[in-house]
Amino acid sequence: MSDQLEQEIGRKVVKRLVLPCALFTLIGSIDRTNVGFAALQMNADLGLSGTQYGFGAGVLFVGYVLAKYPSVLLYETIGFRRWLAIITFAWGIAACSLAAIGNQVELYILRVLIGFAEGGLSSGLMLYLAHWAPERWRATILALPIMSINVAQVFGAPISGWLLDIENPLGIAGWRFMFLVEALPAVALAFFAWFYFPDRPSQASWLSDSERTWLATNIHAETKAAPDGSREGRWDALKSLDGWLCSLIWFCILASNYGIMFWLPTIVKGMSGLTATQVGFIVALPHAASAIGLLLNARHSDKTGERFMHIAVPAMVGGLGLLAAFLLGSGLPGLAMLVLGGACTGCTVAAFWAIPMKMLSPRAMAMGVVMINMLGSLAGATIPPLMGFLRESTGSFLPPTLLLTGIAAVNVMLCLVTRRRMRGKGEMA
Repeated sequence: MSDQLEQEIGRKVVKRLVLPCALFTLIGSIDRTNVGFAALQMNADLGLSGTQYGFGAGVLFVGYVLAKYPSVLLYETIGFRRWLAIITFAWGIAACSLAAIGNQVELYILRVLIGFAEGGLSSGLMLYLAHWAPERWRATILALPIMSINVAQVFGAPISGWLLDIENPLGIAGWRFMFLVEALPAVALAFFAWFYFPDRPSQASWLSDSERTWLATNIHAETKAAPDGSREGRWDALKSLDGWLCSLIWFCILASNYGIMFWLPTIVKGMSGLTATQVGFIVALPHAASAIGLLLNARHSDKTGERFMHIAVPAMVGGLGLLAAFLLGSGLPGLAMLVLGGACTGCTVAAFWAIPMKMLSPRAMAMGVVMINMLGSLAGATIPPLMGFLRESTGSFLPPTLLLTGIAAVNVMLCLVTRRRMRGKGEMA
């Protein structure tokens, strides 16, 4: 009966909460990464070099890092529903304002503001869903919002390319029109968040009394918190080797993924000479494969209970696939390797969040999630500019590709070390 109840709760949580949360991640991903398509026109209009563009793409994560902990504190103070509405509205307004920039300084400022507004989104969603995720659904529930990042590229890339190419009704540059159109859904989602989400399981009218009781009794984040509600122990993650190992793995995962997201349109354009719309459809292919692979990888991880090899194996295959794509060039074999490399790189996120939820104590969870996401944000702030510098200084995409392959190899080693550590402590890995 308990297993049946767990399965029913898992299905309800996916339908009622995970999919709506994934929509916020999807729109946020489009607003973060559409600068990669804007670069096809914007760089020439504003006179941006490759290094300046890379800095503009990555500086968003400076705002991410600065906002992580304050955003989670705000979430804990006012509740998930109000918090999500406020940050979504703020990032939507800042993203709309990108349509009016006139130089790189304004680009940098608005990218930082978008990052600051949206900075707590991933941390907040992970903390929120941790209170609703049964063990047998954990990787799936926590991976689905992340999968929407890939879905965003599947639909967002062709739409972004199309918006660049069409004669828009406002008569403005295509990249300006693209920024405006793709930012407006965030403003609408802010109102949806305010009226839709329950702050905690006890407020969910779509759960039965027995289901609410089961969640309160069986969910890790619910059952082991300090009974007096104190915050004692929340900083333990900073003193924990487990917390730092999780943070480094997440850094490598995001370094690879953001490196691909911000530079793939430019790479495909340089290799093929296609129009922006055509580039959009090509760029969508690796992300479509990644979305499918991510979900399958998460479900298999939940079924087997194994987490680390579900990160390490796709990471290494992804890194080697990207390197093979560069070496093979713009033909069909190179495209196939590009799809494989992008798909496997995206799959690495599937099992990750089930690891810190198991390794960190509940009272250290909030700070642990913030710490992990802050280090991941540093990957977004450093890797795209570094790739731009390597591309500009060498005139080739080989050094940036080797950088991503090397990061994948480091990720594999970190996963193996952490897995061995968990097994030494008698925990399933």
